[in-house]
Amino acid sequence: MLEKGNFINNRYEIINPVGAGGMSDVYKAKDHKLNRNVAIKVLKTEYSKDKNFVSKFRVEAQSAASLIHPNIVNVYDVGEDDGLYYIVMELIEGITLKKYIEKKGKLSFRETISIAIQIANGIECAHNNQIVHRDIKPQNILISREGKVKVTDFGIARAASANTINGNAMGSVHYISPEQAGGQYVDEKSDIYSLG
Repeated sequence: MLEKGNFINNRYEIINPVGAGGMSDVYKAKDHKLNRNVAIKVLKTEYSKDKNFVSKFRVEAQSAASLIHPNIVNVYDVGEDDGLYYIVMELIEGITLKKYIEKKGKLSFRETISIAIQIANGIECAHNNQIVHRDIKPQNILISREGKVKVTDFGIARAASANTINGNAMGSVHYISPEQAGGQYVDEKSDIYSLG
């Protein structure tokens, strides 16, 4: 875990932790070169020596960096600093869709449709770039304070052109498509199922 005031690559100063995932921690940081706040996803130290995890982390960075869309979190930088593998992303001041639903209790049809359309627009951009997210769920959708919806965490995304057939089911059990759960071929339809 990084501490407040730590620097990554002599550029990004850690401000505070924002969240944690299965293989990485996310921090709010100050980019001193461009004078702006960013989010930095750092591979957890227990995985940084594992070539398989480092490879997955790099795939996330490459997948996300190729996507530019208003409904996808922007990736600004990717790197490694003394064994720390990191991705620098747009900082979204807001909450996950999961927390938003928990907070509101029930969403109106109009709001539900608006959120779903914005998610679908982001997913469409990924699919048009031959990228299948593979883990669409409320925890991977951010809602800014202004109400903008952004898809994030391409941690297990894979290029659709790689014809991914995987014996290991990856994704979140509540939202995973039947073909993904069965370790079968996964394509764009799997993301659409998860969105539904």
